[in-house]
Amino acid sequence: MRWLVSLLAVLALPACANHGAGTLSSNGPINHLPALAGNYFAIDSAKASHRYHIFIRHPEGYDDQPGKRWPVVYLLDGDSTFPLLAPQHLFLHYDEGLPEAIIVGIAYGSFAPPQNRRGYDFSAPAPGAGEDQGGASAFLHFIEHELIPSVERRVRADPARRVLVGQSRGGYMVLWSAYASPDLFWGRIASNPSMTPGRDMLFSDPIAAPASDNLSLFVASGSRERNAERRAGALEWGAYWRSRSDAPWATRLYNVEEGTHAANLPDAYRAGMLWLFRDEIEK
Repeated sequence: MRWLVSLLAVLALPACANHGAGTLSSNGPINHLPALAGNYFAIDSAKASHRYHIFIRHPEGYDDQPGKRWPVVYLLDGDSTFPLLAPQHLFLHYDEGLPEAIIVGIAYGSFAPPQNRRGYDFSAPAPGAGEDQGGASAFLHFIEHELIPSVERRVRADPARRVLVGQSRGGYMVLWSAYASPDLFWGRIASNPSMTPGRDMLFSDPIAAPASDNLSLFVASGSRERNAERRAGALEWGAYWRSRSDAPWATRLYNVEEGTHAANLPDAYRAGMLWLFRDEIEK
C-alpha cells in the first residue's frame, strides 16, 4: 500500500501540468481506477505557506445527475487515507446503503518532512507545543478560506453536509477544528486521536457557540491502541461529553474491538459514516 500511495502522490505534479485533470502519468490516468476517478489539483496556500495536493473522487452516478449536490468528505493525511477510504466509501454504498459522496484527499505528496508537515499543521498553538508544532490555526484557515472554495467551485458539493475525517494527529485536528470553528463541518470523525498539545481545549466549549444545532462528532478508539495515554484520553473525552447535557454537538465514542492504532481506520470510517448518515441509510 505504501508504495502505491507514494507513487500516486509523486506522479501527481507532472500529470497536472501535462495531461489534464485527473491524469497521473502517461502510463495510465487515474480514471482507469474507477473507484478513485475524479479530479486532481495542487494548491499553494497563502496562509499556511505550503503546497497541498488535492485528490477528488466523484460519486458513482455523478455525471448522470447534473442537478444533484452531494455530501463531501474531506480526508486529512490524504497521501494514505484517500486511496484507502475512497473505495471503502463505494463499498459501504453498495453493502450498507450509505449515501454516495464526493471524497477529497488533502495530501502532501510525501511521507517525509519537510514536505509532509502533519506534525505542524495538525497541532494547535498551545502551552506545551514544540517549535515544530502550532500550525493548526493557519491550516484551518487554509481549509476554510482556500481549499473549500476551490473544491466547491469544481464539484457539486452540498455545503450543509461537509464531513472531516482524521487519524491519530489528524484526529486531533478534527477535534480541535470543532473547538475552533464548529459550523465549518456538519460531521466529524476522529480515529485514535492524539490529545496534545492543548488537551484542555478538547474538553471545553467552542470558541464561538455553534449556529447549527445539527452537528455531530464521532470518536473511534481501538482497544489495542499502542499508546496508553492516547487510549485513555479518548475514553475520557467520551465520558466527559456524555456527561454534558448541554453539549454543542451530538457525540459518540466507538470502541473498535481488537482495533489497532492505524490499521483499523476503515472500521472507524465505516462506523462513523453509518452513524452520521443514519437517518439517510437506504433500508
